Amino acid sequence: MTSLTKISLIAPCGMDCGICMAYVRDKNKCPGCRARDRNEPVSVARCKIKNCATFKRSKSKFCFECETFPCGRLKHLDKRYRTKYNMSMIENLKTIKTIGIRKFLANEKVRWTCPDCGGTICVHRGYCYNCGKKYWDIPKVWEEGR
Repeated sequence: MTSLTKISLIAPCGMDCGICMAYVRDKNKCPGCRARDRNEPVSVARCKIKNCATFKRSKSKFCFECETFPCGRLKHLDKRYRTKYNMSMIENLKTIKTIGIRKFLANEKVRWTCPDCGGTICVHRGYCYNCGKKYWDIPKVWEEGR
């Protein structure tokens, strides 16, 4: 469960890499969007948000610090995640800005921890990677605490 408490696993776009399918899987595990690894996945290396010239020029840690927040790319990504995975990166970023990264991480840990076994609930698959309990077919129990 330590993956859900690392600040370095929160991507500039607000994605919590600790709940990403590529991070929680066992084979070809992604190091996260902020990793500086020569073997980083192509999706991370080519990420249009992470490599945004405006974002890089501003030397910001998160997109909410950018003058163009929320930009079209982030809005597009956010819409896809809200529709498919019931998670908003823009909302994550606003929360980080409002309450700070440490409180955000504490909320994420509660939100994405399986109450049955303590494993990580994958945002992309909708089930606990530890015990296999499916969450997308039941009411949004993790939303109650938000």
